[in-house]
Amino acid sequence: MVIKVFLATSSGSTAIKKKQQDVVGFLEALKVDYTQLDIACNEENRKWMRQNVPEEKKPSNGIPLPPQIFNEESYCGDYETFFDAKEDNSVYAFLGLAPPPGSKGEEEEEYLEETQEEEA
Repeated sequence: MVIKVFLATSSGSTAIKKKQQDVVGFLEALKVDYTQLDIACNEENRKWMRQNVPEEKKPSNGIPLPPQIFNEESYCGDYETFFDAKEDNSVYAFLGLAPPPGSKGEEEEEYLEETQEEEA
């Protein structure tokens, strides 16, 4: 599975640039395999991204801004949901990936599974 991060390499917005750098930098720090897809220079990427962001996740103007994150064809979220996942230490779950062995995410996942089993 490959994580796809849709970016605008020639964005005039410093806020968008910072958000994009934050996402890419964090994925690199976690050593997550991802692909950057430019929507500024590639019309196909832009169309695909806009068509595949779920309707309820689109802003009121209907045009989702980068960065947008997908796991293959599955929508993960935008910067805000990525940031929330980062704050909650649930980035692997957000991305739909299994946490690497020994990581904090793996311990969290095991704990959640154990508590769900105890409740059942």
